[in-house]
Amino acid sequence: MSSPPTLSRVRVRYAETDKMGVVYYANYLVWFEVGRTDRLRESGWSYREMETDGYGLPVIEAHCSYRESARYDDELEVRTTGAMLSPVRVRFAYEIVRAADAATLATGTTVHATLDRDGRPCRLPERVRRLFS
Repeated sequence: MSSPPTLSRVRVRYAETDKMGVVYYANYLVWFEVGRTDRLRESGWSYREMETDGYGLPVIEAHCSYRESARYDDELEVRTTGAMLSPVRVRFAYEIVRAADAATLATGTTVHATLDRDGRPCRLPERVRRLFS
């Protein structure tokens, strides 16, 4: 059984929109990062600690499907889950939902390789792998 999603809240800032008040598409990837960071922090291991411990999780693939536009001042919920794809690859899945009406605005995934300090593929520590079971 997979663990429940991590829930992160963001409010659309004016700087994230165009002159019509609609969110610029690339900001959804930034919100994916918010969800991913919170998911890792929930495991008891922040990105900072991960890097200090000698691990990196560079994005090697990203996908986003847009359904509806987010607009200035919308409160959004980023729902993030994760799965191990191989001993050295993980995939995070995201759903961006507008709090006011529970509309799903976007869904997406990112795939990450796990690298050591020298940039070579390696396994994530067990405590992080448990987050993906």
